[in-house]
Amino acid sequence: MVVFDFALRVAAALTLGAMIGAERQLRQRMAGLRTNALVSVGASLFVMVSVLEGDPDGHLRIAAQVVSGIGFLGAGVIMREGMTVRGLNTAATLWCSAAIGVLCGLGFALEAAIGTGFVLVANLVLRHLAQRINAHGSEAGIETESIYRVTAVCEAEQEVQVRKLMLRLISGMPALMLQSLHSEDAAQAGRIEVRADLLTPLSSLGLLEQIVSQVSLEGSVSAVRWALVNNAEFVAERGV
Repeated sequence: MVVFDFALRVAAALTLGAMIGAERQLRQRMAGLRTNALVSVGASLFVMVSVLEGDPDGHLRIAAQVVSGIGFLGAGVIMREGMTVRGLNTAATLWCSAAIGVLCGLGFALEAAIGTGFVLVANLVLRHLAQRINAHGSEAGIETESIYRVTAVCEAEQEVQVRKLMLRLISGMPALMLQSLHSEDAAQAGRIEVRADLLTPLSSLGLLEQIVSQVSLEGSVSAVRWALVNNAEFVAERGV
């Protein structure tokens, strides 16, 4: 392999990996432009080691190892918050970037470009299609689950107690699936907002009222409410 051919393959891997990463970067994902570009370049370099050594079967073994190794990198961008798992799409995109890099390393630049196009279609077009399917399900009256947020405003000293109470109430209601539980300073001085995001079917909204009623009995709680959270907004907040 001449140096020019080597550089051309690496450049193709860098360019196509960067194209995939640009879409992730625009959505402010953890693995963005540089990460996807580096994964693609790294995969191509590993594969080209066997090509440079003249091992006819080496590239197949190295490609298999790349597939295994990228799993550890993908695991680093997958995070769990309550019952929510976020980062799966980003991890899958990294896996695809590695495949693009392998193709470039083997000299299949055209095939790699076609593969890049399909990855971008999956991340851009299918995202909107999934949202339309979800909206259609709601309009058709299909029983769907939505994210509801229970917010309690309490004295800062009683934050732990209120969190424990909310967790105890939620754990006793199997129909409610906790997505996240977090606290932040309220507008009033010395007050804390405790927020629980719950995945709840429409038929179980009465359980939210039960939680609100129980939490409101706490002397340190000055306000408590529940509200529907826009699913797209929730996904954007969590980075799913």
